[in-house]
Amino acid sequence: MDTKIKSYKDLIVWQKGYELVKIVYKISIKLPNSEVYALQSQVRRSAVSIVSNIAEGSNRKTRKDYCQFLHLAYGSAAELETQLLLCRDLYSISVDESLPLLEEVSKMLRTIINKLEPSN
Repeated sequence: MDTKIKSYKDLIVWQKGYELVKIVYKISIKLPNSEVYALQSQVRRSAVSIVSNIAEGSNRKTRKDYCQFLHLAYGSAAELETQLLLCRDLYSISVDESLPLLEEVSKMLRTIINKLEPSN
């Protein structure tokens, strides 16, 4: 059985991030119309940014470039957490399905970054 990664789509962190995007979109449609160009847009962009940066980074030529994009994805994950908490606290929207998955994706990104970056 060949387990070699041929595409970013083979990465478990990308797959879980992709599922997270779909959940975030379902959450974001529950926001009021007044948030269409604000929180709704921002929460979607943050979620998409996670998987987009994983994908783009995986196609870079150097480990350093890949790590840079993983750092961007990790930052977007922190941004997304803040925005989901705002959805919950300002509009009483349940984000219970998204937060554990987001935490898992964040931990996976941190682990990959730690393994790829040279020790200081």
